[in-house]
Amino acid sequence: MKKEIVISGFGGQGGLAIGKNLAEAGMAEGLNVTWAPSYGPEMRGGTANCSVVLSDIVGQKHLIAPDRPLRKIIESGDIPNLIFYGPSGVGKTTLATYIAKKTNRTLKKLNGTTASTADIKEIVAQLNTFSGLNGILLYLDEIQYFNKKQQQTLLEYIENGSITLIASTTENPYFYVYNAILSRSTVFEFKPVEPDEVEKAVYRASDFLAEESGTDIEMPEECAKKIASGCGGDVRKAMNAVELSVIATDEIDGKKVVRLETVEQLVQKSAVRYDREGDEHYDIISAYQKSMRGSDPDAALHYLARLLEAGDLPSACRRLMVCASEDVGLAYPQLLPIVKSCVDIAQAVGLPEARIPLADAVVMVCNAPKSNSAYMGINRALADIRTGNSGPVPRQLQNKHCDGDDNPNKGQFYLYPHDFPNHYVEQQYLPDALKDKKYYEYGRNKNEQAFKAYWDKIKKK
Repeated sequence: MKKEIVISGFGGQGGLAIGKNLAEAGMAEGLNVTWAPSYGPEMRGGTANCSVVLSDIVGQKHLIAPDRPLRKIIESGDIPNLIFYGPSGVGKTTLATYIAKKTNRTLKKLNGTTASTADIKEIVAQLNTFSGLNGILLYLDEIQYFNKKQQQTLLEYIENGSITLIASTTENPYFYVYNAILSRSTVFEFKPVEPDEVEKAVYRASDFLAEESGTDIEMPEECAKKIASGCGGDVRKAMNAVELSVIATDEIDGKKVVRLETVEQLVQKSAVRYDREGDEHYDIISAYQKSMRGSDPDAALHYLARLLEAGDLPSACRRLMVCASEDVGLAYPQLLPIVKSCVDIAQAVGLPEARIPLADAVVMVCNAPKSNSAYMGINRALADIRTGNSGPVPRQLQNKHCDGDDNPNKGQFYLYPHDFPNHYVEQQYLPDALKDKKYYEYGRNKNEQAFKAYWDKIKKK
């Protein structure tokens, strides 16, 4: 919902003052406001007018606040190629539409899931028509679905200045967008809208529906807050919830009073933002393991709940076992079979009961002492192998029990540790090129320090 008002008149500054007052009133209501004054000849009786735009773009203050670069770029009217990256329903399309209006350009919209190169060429062909007089702004939604060939075609028209591109994507553009397009575009990340911002949009949507239908609609504060908190930062989802709540509310004496029970039924799962193939999936499982690694059981249980609510039991189990091995490791090795048992139980009983053994295991991992010594050790060893830094296996470790007649050094020379005191004897195990290499360093925890003390004594270090 956006309203544009033009105020004009002869003489004085009254028109400008009215516009400024209107803009300030809009700001007080939490609207995004543009006040653009224009002066005619500076003489008595000359013209003075202003344009006021009231827009309901909510949130994204880090992008469109008056002091932010994107806001200043828009106000300059000189729009570069832009890529908007962020979850759905947070204002990407709305802002693109606003930019087109603000710069007086023709806005053409395409969706990457259905559009073709022919659609792009058809839009470019309109440049020489009336609709293309001020330039064409192409809004390409879900650009990640454009293949490389399609993006290369798009690049051709970007380079020659035929179109200005505003692309949007819910996925990380650095993974999905052609590098040549990225290098010619500026990326802005959109974030989920905060509940207090969404709440303003809920009330405005309710008022709009009331005006449109001619029915008195009351949206109680508790209902607005429930919708705002339950949409997961997705304003579009919140708007749908408002509309459905109004539709599901009976009209009594020409008035609809939305009830909390109705709202709860409509938004009970809307806060779950999850896509098994998208960035959100990897963000959640990353936060899940990092919370366990960071010994924060509250956060770890939160992300576990998000995984389970989305039905992603495999990811919850897999990351739990990885964390028990990678992050707890030798500090508490007894935990590994316990975690494996909890995972087995969870997979056997399935959801929703699987949450119980998994919660047990998650809390144990959080509270366990931590050590990544073995994890770091194997990574260091792999780094050497992958760079070719190795060498032949020492002769005493090779699987050889006889030598040819021409071999001057008869025998394998392997020393069997169990034949020596404390079942230990010093000998070289690493290849000659790496004989002094250290991959493993004892962790500073009770278990590993006890191991170190034992072997320091045996090896007389």
